[in-house]
Amino acid sequence: MIFILWLRGLLSSRPARLLGAIVGVALTVAILASIGAFTVSSAASMTQRAIASVPVDWQIQLASSTDAKTVIGAVGQSTSYTALQQVGYADSEGFVADTHGTVQTTGAGKVLGIAPQYRQDFPTQLRPLIGSLDGVLVAQQTAANLQVTVGDTVSIKRVGLPAIAVKVDGVVDLPYADSLFQAVGVPAGVAPQAPPDNVILLPLNRWHQFFDPQAAVRPDIRTQLHVRIAHNLPSNPSVAYIYVQQLAKNLEARITGRGIVGNNLAARLDGVRADALYSQVLFLFLGLPGAILAVLLTIAVAATGKDRRRQEQALLRARGASTSQILQLASIEALTVGIGGIILGIGLTYAAASTIAPVGMLAGQATFFWIAGAALLGLMLALLAVLLPAWQQARSSTVTAARAAIGSRRKPLWQQVYLDFFFLTAAAILFWQTASTGYQVVLAPEGVPQTSVSYETFIAPLCLWLGAGLLTMRFWNAILDRGRYPIARILHPVLGSLSGVVAAALSRQRSLMTRGIVLVALAFSFAISTAVFNTTYNAQSRVDAELTNGSDVTVMQPPGSGGIPTSIQSQLSAIPGVVSTQPMLHRFAYVGTDLQDLYGIDPLHLTEATKLVDAYFAGGNAQTTLASLATRPDGVLVSEETVKDYQLKKGDRLNLRLQNAKDKQYRVVPFHFIGIIKEFPTAPKDSFLVANASYVARQTNNDAAEIVLMRTKGSAVQIAERARQVVTSLTGAKVTDIGSAQHTISSSLTAVDLRGLTRLELIFAVLLLTGATGLVMALGMAERRRNFAILAALGAKDNQLGGFLYSEGLLILVGGGVIGTVLGFGVAQMLVKVLTGVFDPPPELLSVPWVYLVLLAGAAIASTAVAIIGAQDASSRVGVEILRDI
Repeated sequence: MIFILWLRGLLSSRPARLLGAIVGVALTVAILASIGAFTVSSAASMTQRAIASVPVDWQIQLASSTDAKTVIGAVGQSTSYTALQQVGYADSEGFVADTHGTVQTTGAGKVLGIAPQYRQDFPTQLRPLIGSLDGVLVAQQTAANLQVTVGDTVSIKRVGLPAIAVKVDGVVDLPYADSLFQAVGVPAGVAPQAPPDNVILLPLNRWHQFFDPQAAVRPDIRTQLHVRIAHNLPSNPSVAYIYVQQLAKNLEARITGRGIVGNNLAARLDGVRADALYSQVLFLFLGLPGAILAVLLTIAVAATGKDRRRQEQALLRARGASTSQILQLASIEALTVGIGGIILGIGLTYAAASTIAPVGMLAGQATFFWIAGAALLGLMLALLAVLLPAWQQARSSTVTAARAAIGSRRKPLWQQVYLDFFFLTAAAILFWQTASTGYQVVLAPEGVPQTSVSYETFIAPLCLWLGAGLLTMRFWNAILDRGRYPIARILHPVLGSLSGVVAAALSRQRSLMTRGIVLVALAFSFAISTAVFNTTYNAQSRVDAELTNGSDVTVMQPPGSGGIPTSIQSQLSAIPGVVSTQPMLHRFAYVGTDLQDLYGIDPLHLTEATKLVDAYFAGGNAQTTLASLATRPDGVLVSEETVKDYQLKKGDRLNLRLQNAKDKQYRVVPFHFIGIIKEFPTAPKDSFLVANASYVARQTNNDAAEIVLMRTKGSAVQIAERARQVVTSLTGAKVTDIGSAQHTISSSLTAVDLRGLTRLELIFAVLLLTGATGLVMALGMAERRRNFAILAALGAKDNQLGGFLYSEGLLILVGGGVIGTVLGFGVAQMLVKVLTGVFDPPPELLSVPWVYLVLLAGAAIASTAVAIIGAQDASSRVGVEILRDI
């Protein structure tokens, strides 16, 4: 019965303090559980995206004279599959074509044999450009080298046998040539680093007809089984990776000695699981400061009733209550706060997380563990915030001990051991180590990008945040303790003769003031660092997509296909919503014996249609590099890989072989090396060249542009659809938009969409800041109503009482706000810096969400004003009435 009466008394007499503690626990639970839900959802999304991006899950290399039917039966016993096709691989000494009165000859190449059903089962392996997908198909680059098209005849040189002639039925692109021609079962260092330049594809029956005789005398004829397994895989990429590995090992055990599995799906999941682990650490870092802040807010709310609790315990002790009974009553408050906070927190989690994750995902086992863990932490927080202080006070709860302590207090342990300086030093050292080494993105031999991560580097921003918070507490505690006179001088123009009294009151309440300033500083820093980092992250994701796609909308024609006519370019420019268009030449050029992509541009106007950042160029200045290229007609920008391979120095003459449009022959064209280029819109990751379009067109007698970049306003998807209608007459034309690229890129962590998490964290940041500025201040002032009532009873006027209140409120708001703003930008800059190697390209400047920051400042000012006005209204009542109520 006494417990019910005690709970009723808490609800009736101290509802604000109880509700404030419940809100603090709820925010802690909601932040951690929501971050967990988003982490699980993002991992599942990354798994699905990785699976969808793999054209062939397994490439099973069959041993010589192995019966394919036996291996196919073993595949069915190991796992269910949705597609399985046999593919033949044969070496050729080269291809020859006689077109336009000239003979073109290539070097060694590959001839593949595929069944008609292959194109239906693995549609992304072949992209049609010209002609049919049935019959003899020539790869795009090979067709350009031979200058052949549909209907032309190509002679295939067999090894040790007479050449055979075939008629071209179509020209295709091989988007996944890296994996298609990977060396299965060969160590990474021994495997070829690039797919063959010359490829012809034959119907499987004709391939057997032509190359079975070669197989009898040559061991280099190989057969593979291409398999797509059933994609009922675990949602977590790490678990999915292990599962797929186990399936492949099971198959290899069944076919021992008859084949080797090239596990493309496992290789892709291996890269994704590193990114998934990275994203988990990143999400936890973004949410952990918020959770810590919610914990501090809860403790601060509970601490506002410290004096009241001491008086109540002294009264209970005087009436004969034991320590055990006092703690039992305190546990009622702790359990109420804990259970109420958990219920409210779980409700907030489902309301917030359902906007960024599928509802089914929230019911999953992994999400349940996150929610259960967050609820347990919430209960522990309630016990820590309420029951632990009550137990400490109850141990020495006597009438004498309940009196206010007088005299200097002993410094906290963290101040004595200089924990704040330790955190800041650790942050500086860890940040310096990370900044000096950075992250590296490693490209696997089969072309699967993987991210090498160092998770301990996230400790640096966290140490900065914690160290700055403790240093703020040390700084303001010293200022308020020893700086009464300067504070009084600052307040004198506004408060006049009352400034000294107010300064003394602030000094006396320095513990409360310092706690409020630190909470506000941490709240501001959390909100600003989260907003700035997430905005920069999302902006860089768009830059990454624009680098891949070229511009908002890009129209491409295969090299050697005749290009995009100027009449079509004019129609593309006239599409409503198109701001600017820029044509680019895309050719192939021989650097020595290496065939590379060559892009011809107008360096003075290219940036009207696409963004070129400094990180694309060695030396870090895009504008200067483009200006140098414009002033040197025969200048050429060369990729880093080519510069290292050929030991080039600036100013060197570089002879490239380009195909001339008049006679279709490759001729030497002189260029001069003027700079290094690291990245370029639409360019491949490895070797490529960038030169002046006008010079390339003049030297090759061909000014046709194969690429048109389109800067747009409005919906890029709609404009891309209109562009497709314009280029329907162009064979092999491809139109892509930046939105599609942003959803399909997977070369870096920036492929993860943080927009949902951003909205969630920014909402929590506003709530935490409001609680830090308004709730804690209001509860602290409510606990000191007696002081204000005594002042009113002694004749203090409303404006004089307001001087006390506004001075406290402005000190907490301004003191914490300024430090929090600086700290927030510092943490965001540090986090972006340590992730420089993950961004492709790295951001040049932080992206600042000014609108959100203005709303954030407005919320802080409004909550502070409400707290002050409420306290002033309460203190304006008759002092005797308040004294009687208290």
